[in-house]
Amino acid sequence: MTPSVRRTRRMLELAGAGAAALLTLSACSSSSGSSNTASDPSGSASPKLSGTVTVFAAASLQESFTALGKEFEQQHPGTKVTFSFGGSDTLAASITGGAPADVFAAASPKTMATVTDAKDAAGAPVTFVRNQLEIATLPGNPGKVASLKDLTKPGLKVVLCDKTVPCGAAAQKALDASHLKLTPVSYEQDVKSALNKVELKEADAAVVYKTDVHAAGDKVEGVEFPESAKAVNDYPIALLKNAKNAETAKAFIALVQSAEGQKVLGEAGFLKP
Repeated sequence: MTPSVRRTRRMLELAGAGAAALLTLSACSSSSGSSNTASDPSGSASPKLSGTVTVFAAASLQESFTALGKEFEQQHPGTKVTFSFGGSDTLAASITGGAPADVFAAASPKTMATVTDAKDAAGAPVTFVRNQLEIATLPGNPGKVASLKDLTKPGLKVVLCDKTVPCGAAAQKALDASHLKLTPVSYEQDVKSALNKVELKEADAAVVYKTDVHAAGDKVEGVEFPESAKAVNDYPIALLKNAKNAETAKAFIALVQSAEGQKVLGEAGFLKP
């Protein structure tokens, strides 16, 4: 074999070895890249949230939940959160009657039990905040209400929530603990309706939640009373069994329970669970 033939063969062998090395390196690099993509927790594997979430929530949650709904829509473009606010007992009856909803946030465990007993909840409800009663009076407190007992003054027009509504049940519990009897001028079906009577000057005072007094601003004046500590309401939230948009509903519940959600609720006057 001539020297030139040997050189040619050697060059071919080196070229082949180099190509094989490049193929091996490329394969390793490709394999490593695939592994990184698969393990990326941010990745594309989680489904993008979309569609409408229907939330049935206690009237006292109106301001804070409306703010959280807007925040949720900003965080997840393509989603929409719609709310139905009202008395928890009425909302619970609507859910067990077949009203379409994804999430239920109640103002008491008792009203949530209406839904769970009917097996209309998916999983166990979770308490996400608590709320305490406060007396709302006309601005300037012309009736000079300084205590729960003052609500029994003759001639004072007082409004309570209906006893079937969590705020009404809590008010009755506080009155019973103080051995007080009070005949209101009206019983209202939710806490916002009770507060509205004072805002419209149709009543001198109403027993509502601290959060409602906070939300009303200068339209009312708040009077705290120690008996309210014996009637603090837990607020449970649950995914509903017939939720049409369960994944997005779960994400909304997660926002409510998150540090960000708890900050919004805390600023509204709610207590930590």
